[in-house]
Amino acid sequence: MNKAPQRRRTSAPPSGLRDRRPTLWHIPVSHYSEKVRWALAHKGIEHRPLAPPPGAHMAIALALTRGAHKTFPVLRLDGRNIGDSSAIIAALEQHWPQPSLYPDDPVERRRALELEEYFDEQLGPQIRLLVWHELRTDPERMAVLAGTMLPGSLGESATARSAAGRFASGFSQLRFRVADPADAEAARRGVVAALDRLEAELASGEGEFLVGDSFSVADIAAASLFYPLVTPPESPAVVDPPASLERFRAPLRERPGYRWVAETYAAQRN
Repeated sequence: MNKAPQRRRTSAPPSGLRDRRPTLWHIPVSHYSEKVRWALAHKGIEHRPLAPPPGAHMAIALALTRGAHKTFPVLRLDGRNIGDSSAIIAALEQHWPQPSLYPDDPVERRRALELEEYFDEQLGPQIRLLVWHELRTDPERMAVLAGTMLPGSLGESATARSAAGRFASGFSQLRFRVADPADAEAARRGVVAALDRLEAELASGEGEFLVGDSFSVADIAAASLFYPLVTPPESPAVVDPPASLERFRAPLRERPGYRWVAETYAAQRN
């Protein structure tokens, strides 16, 4: 794959001056948060990342966006709080147009945005449901994952991790309804369908990118939302997949789309 483009770099404000950097409220393991973090990194935008304790993010998101959004990511930019990963990237494009994530050609731009929306709507919810469903069957891994999001030294306490794991299991069921095996099976089919779509788009192109001859928002959306399945070394994965999820992904490892996600992370996520 081609070498990643030169990133634009900004500096942190001098000590004692008001910090005007964007603030990103995010969930470290969230694939939608990863999508925005990748866009920020691609553009070289210095920002303040804030990750509140698990379970608090919905109330914070509602407060930040005055009820418009109930989850993260939320980006504070120039005094405005922006929810939804696609809206955030659109705002970044306006403020930091280079390096661009939107193709210059109108037809290619439209296609890139259509693919972003497809992976946002068709892949993101399905892969989230499936991963949380499988994690609920493995309390030990759930506790490890939840422990990484605890503040301070709490993450070092086995008791706190166990309690956080139980909370995460209950919260994921309340929030995403992940306990039903039939819904999990439908999610598996949805993930495979999205992989089929990814491969069809790659086959219709002429290079390593989904749209045109440059890295775009379509690539970020597809790769970041597939990260919970592929778990590349450059991704925010913090625990090994449960055995049940490993059985699901094992036959997918050699598929072109799966390899493309890993290769895109290796080439572009830095």
